[in-house]
Amino acid sequence: MGRGDLTNAEWERLEPLLPEGGGRGGRWNDHRRTINGVLYRARTGLPWRDLPERFGSWITVYKRHRRWSADGTWQMLLTAIQAEQDAEGRVGWDISVDSTTVRAHQHAAGAPRTPPPPVRGRQKGDTAGTNRGDPVLAAGRPAGGGGQTGECLGRSRGGLTTKIHLSADSRCRALSLVLTPGQYGDSPQFRRVLATIRIPRLGPGRPRTRPDSLAADKAYSSRANRSYLRRRKIRHTIPEPRDQRAHRRRRGSTGGRPTGFNAERYKARNVVERAINRLKNFRAVATRYDKRAYIFLGTVTLAALVIWLRT
Repeated sequence: MGRGDLTNAEWERLEPLLPEGGGRGGRWNDHRRTINGVLYRARTGLPWRDLPERFGSWITVYKRHRRWSADGTWQMLLTAIQAEQDAEGRVGWDISVDSTTVRAHQHAAGAPRTPPPPVRGRQKGDTAGTNRGDPVLAAGRPAGGGGQTGECLGRSRGGLTTKIHLSADSRCRALSLVLTPGQYGDSPQFRRVLATIRIPRLGPGRPRTRPDSLAADKAYSSRANRSYLRRRKIRHTIPEPRDQRAHRRRRGSTGGRPTGFNAERYKARNVVERAINRLKNFRAVATRYDKRAYIFLGTVTLAALVIWLRT
């Protein structure tokens, strides 16, 4: 077992969730070696063709990562581990929301403008990710196409960038992940990030989608976001920028009451910053090399999965 590979304990938790492997010449051979190959590439950021021979053919490792990014298998594994820990009471539901910008390598540009190919049908007994609740996957085709914006690449002074929006629990682990081009603002993606939180219960009951409380910086301060949180009855701590405070006061009684702010709760907002730092320890996350957005999202999801397994 090499440095960074799955341990025996981690593999025992993942193996029952994976598609059944075939025999000699079968379709799914040696999942563990292939996943270790994807992990090695995510950790080091090296080109796929330079994978060490101990992981087998590089094209096999790449194609399985691409397929599992498209059909939701990586997301399914992450959701399953989250549900397992939530059932044990090890998920901190005082969450924080933030985003981080990722520099895109020049090799990440140049994807075809046409949408990615449809996701192939699953074999009998394949327990890969479900399409329910995802209109893109339900249509049989992953997101992407249409140029740089469709592949979540944005232009800035530093070059091509992608932004990762995420929510993190109180133990510095990502609960939900959303990709946008690098120039997109944080506040418009706020609802989308919260809507992506969905942790099933191992017993009866609906999946949990609502945190106990939420903290975010002043980039997320808006009347629309606060109204959304009040409708969902989510306690929140978001500082009000000076210009918004002055505008509210100028309106007098029509400006509404002052926003509440819990300074002690806000001190714990750094958990999302620490979650971002953990994700960016994977070099293929800190710098984007994948041309397709759905493949890069699969890489980020895999990094989040490993963090959950090892926390």
